Amino acid sequence: MFRPIRRKNREIDIDEAKKILKEARRGILAVNGDEGYPYAIPINYYYDEEAQKIFFHGSRVGHKSDSLKLCDKVCFTVLGEETVKEEPWAPYVKSAVVFGRCHPIEDVSTSDIRLRQFAMKYYPGEELVSEEIAKSGKAVQMYEITIEHISGKEVQER
Repeated sequence: MFRPIRRKNREIDIDEAKKILKEARRGILAVNGDEGYPYAIPINYYYDEEAQKIFFHGSRVGHKSDSLKLCDKVCFTVLGEETVKEEPWAPYVKSAVVFGRCHPIEDVSTSDIRLRQFAMKYYPGEELVSEEIAKSGKAVQMYEITIEHISGKEVQER
């Protein structure tokens, strides 16, 4: 169902793609937007490898949530760190691409758990996470992407 990477010599293995998902701080979420136009936005996220899901937060209203109500299919892309191998002017960049289905998390206790896991990725400690959740956690809508396919590749920027 999902296209294989065309240039096999650039493909990285699935474990390396998952490592990029674990380590990166931001990715680009693409949804089917208004009037058939794609809508892609940068988001912070949390990747749960065991559950094979990606979690992020957002508003309950707006372009992203409206688009997801109409079509739950998404693409999520993350760039890894650049590395220099031979030529310092032409770095190598790894990326991971995920295809899946995205839905808001409706269960309050599950949403709270996922919000805390997400926040722990970005905040320096539990105390600050608890303060932030107490202050604005009720306004947050957590979303989950159920991963259907992951691929990754490395390209040289030349």
